[in-house]
Amino acid sequence: MKTGIVYILLCSDETLYTGVTSNLENRLFQHHEGFLIGYTHSRRPLTLLWNSEEMGIQDAILLEKQIKGWGRAKKYAFMAGDVPKLKELSLPFRDKK
Repeated sequence: MKTGIVYILLCSDETLYTGVTSNLENRLFQHHEGFLIGYTHSRRPLTLLWNSEEMGIQDAILLEKQIKGWGRAKKYAFMAGDVPKLKELSLPFRDKK
């Protein structure tokens, strides 16, 4: 069974990048050395903030997509394991009239 690891990087411009890979050490090397032309290439140096445990590749891809849909605050709450904040940030916005 193919496996994957989801990871979140802090870029030099303070943005967050979320990715998935089957080999985290190799992927970080590729990001740091600029071998991957894309979002992180011009935003080096990069810092690994979080990574998941190894999981089935389909689950990893789904988690990556879910995290990519979140705002910055929710990503930080997730990485910190702050469940109450995650729940708060998951509530739909309400009209404050």
